Amino acid sequence: MFHAPSKKVLIVEDEKDILQLVKMYVEKEGFRTLIAMDGADALRQVRANRPDLILLDLMLPEIDGLEVCKKLRLMPQTAMLPIIMLTAKSEESDTIVGLELGADDYVTKPFSPRGLMARIKALFRRLERANDREASDYRYGHLNLNVSRHEVTVQGREITLTVKEFGLLEHLLKNPGRVLTRDVLLNNVWGYDYHGTTRTVDVHVRRIKQKLPLLNDAILSVQSVGYKLKEQDLHA
Repeated sequence: MFHAPSKKVLIVEDEKDILQLVKMYVEKEGFRTLIAMDGADALRQVRANRPDLILLDLMLPEIDGLEVCKKLRLMPQTAMLPIIMLTAKSEESDTIVGLELGADDYVTKPFSPRGLMARIKALFRRLERANDREASDYRYGHLNLNVSRHEVTVQGREITLTVKEFGLLEHLLKNPGRVLTRDVLLNNVWGYDYHGTTRTVDVHVRRIKQKLPLLNDAILSVQSVGYKLKEQDLHA
């Protein structure tokens, strides 16, 4: 189980009331907090204080949340930093863009503080499990996924995946030939009783294929159900 007081959460929100509410609930659960009210300050906070997770509002002054997410994913030291977006329902199209840029999850305003905390804890639990497991390799053609190092390589070249992309790929590699429903993938990879859109899975699968073209024809969409990985010479 992760140790909450050792984790720093950066809250990026320009509405002061929401910022203080989220800060109160995050600290109530034992996490340390950092705050920023615009995108430029968020990037400064990341560089100076190295948070363990970011709660990122999309509509921010100076630099918006989508651009912040994009910049963080382009920097090697923050490419895998967990990001949960805070979005308004009217920003659904931006939410999809955010997921495509590399955000791990999103929460729609108005949100339940308990629901938000459940997502934060689930993301930390997944990271903890990945760090605690013994070395385990999954191979698929020229692709190698190492669980303990949280590393994916293709012919020796490292491919950077976000936490959720890595978890989703790992789950597919563990279950070759098996049809996995979107609900099963959400429950196993996101790690909680998910109430958002299953479009989240589709976006992450698309991102995995973009980063790993060798899987374009290997990850099959099963209409109205989910996905499966074609069986090949895969072994753990």
